[in-house]
Amino acid sequence: MTELAPATTKSAKTLPYQSRRTFAIISHPDAGKTTLTERLLAASGAIQEAGQVRGRSNKRATRSDWMEIEQKRGISITSSVMTFEHSGLTFNLLDTPGHSDFSEDTYRTLTAVDAAVMVIDLAKGIESQTLKLFEVCRLRDIPIVTFVNKVDREGQEPLDILDEIASTLALDVTPIVWPLGQGVDFRGTVDLVAGEVLSPSGEVMREFEDVDELLLDEKLNADPVIRNSLETLDLARAGLPEFDLETFRAGHLTPVVFGSALKGISVPELLAALGDWAPEPRPQPAEPTPILPSEPKVSGFVFKVQANMDANHRDRVAFVRLCSGTFRRGMKLRNVRTGKDLAIANPMFFFGATRETADEAVAGDIVGIPNHGSLSVGDTLTEGASFKVTGIPNFAPEILRRVRLTDPIKAKQLGKALSDLAEEGVAQVFRRMVGADWLVGVVGPLQLEVLAARIAKEYNVPITFEDVGFEMARWVEAEDKDELKRFITANKLELAEDKAGDPIFLAQNSWWLARAERDWPGIRFFATKERN
Repeated sequence: MTELAPATTKSAKTLPYQSRRTFAIISHPDAGKTTLTERLLAASGAIQEAGQVRGRSNKRATRSDWMEIEQKRGISITSSVMTFEHSGLTFNLLDTPGHSDFSEDTYRTLTAVDAAVMVIDLAKGIESQTLKLFEVCRLRDIPIVTFVNKVDREGQEPLDILDEIASTLALDVTPIVWPLGQGVDFRGTVDLVAGEVLSPSGEVMREFEDVDELLLDEKLNADPVIRNSLETLDLARAGLPEFDLETFRAGHLTPVVFGSALKGISVPELLAALGDWAPEPRPQPAEPTPILPSEPKVSGFVFKVQANMDANHRDRVAFVRLCSGTFRRGMKLRNVRTGKDLAIANPMFFFGATRETADEAVAGDIVGIPNHGSLSVGDTLTEGASFKVTGIPNFAPEILRRVRLTDPIKAKQLGKALSDLAEEGVAQVFRRMVGADWLVGVVGPLQLEVLAARIAKEYNVPITFEDVGFEMARWVEAEDKDELKRFITANKLELAEDKAGDPIFLAQNSWWLARAERDWPGIRFFATKERN
């Protein structure tokens, strides 16, 4: 590995969208994702200190975990958007749920980004949820910058972590910020891009042009911890590939930053790497052809819907990733799914739960559109020709429960609550074909807890859940529509409809599902379904 040339973020770009950097932060729970989010915002000047947002009146306002249940449990359970500016660039940061029970929300969020930061705990290495989210990024060739967190604590040796990343994820790795010791012996970092040795507080202790200079520095090498770290860095340089921008943007190489989100160590260097190397908005997969960010007509797609961010107004906001064109407040865009035009009078930029009017936005930006049920996840909005953004599926639920209403008078409110929260992706909602019971389908049990808590708080409807006797669900289709009708007639007790009215087969277990597939060869059973 040779030295990396210092990169300088350019403030002047040819086209406005080229100054956008839209990225997500992904990790296993407790790896430090939300702490890193707040430290990035602090490093950019968007907040005064971690956990505090600087509003127009310099009052504390919000942070990325804005829901009450998130703050009580200390975990992220919904995606949030933070838009901020730094060094002439506009960053759109999407903080995603780390808990595996909310992986669907994270998957949809990853369809809206052009890059990702993968946070890894130095002591624990690559954990299960990190691996799952990485595979989603790989499916979309999303370039990844790796942040190895918690160098201020004891953990694995840096070479071991690099080897684990390379072997487990089949990625080339290139360290760009190297730790000098760890835990109680942590002495600082080596910034290989800027050519600086930094103290734990971020002060420049020495500048250099080549790492070989550091190996000959008697003052540095007098400390055995620093000497050992520099010798290990020399081994890494000899055995690892050079950083290559094209390979990184293709998703085959990850630059690695060692740091501490809690202490703010290496966070400015991570932000600089994102500004310099993360791609500008990329083409968006769509039918019949991909959408290019340079196209003049406005287009975008809904990747998330959030109800009741402002409980006082019962609002419902669709988060739209713009794919092309220059959007201006007051424009009319067509919802391809419904064929109806939507006048967008009050578009918004977000900073967690804080919002401001978006008078203008370009490809790569995330815009919130208030609506009353007219927009759903997966909807494509366009100013020009009709096309459909692809790659935003529903996944078959792994847990099915019947919703039990404790107060029958509130049946109408329950229907509204379930419909709203299903649009968000908190849970999938089904209606039995026989009996008309409400069923909810989720990936993990924590989703049920969140669903019940939010319905009680936001809609004042207390509910409980009970076992419905089904463990699996599959959407069903058939080329022969008469065959599908016969299947539905013969299996009505095991069938429900999703929010779009599509039939879904409910099986007691995998054996019953296999039997249905064998008995009905003309019916296709699907574990995923493209969002309508």
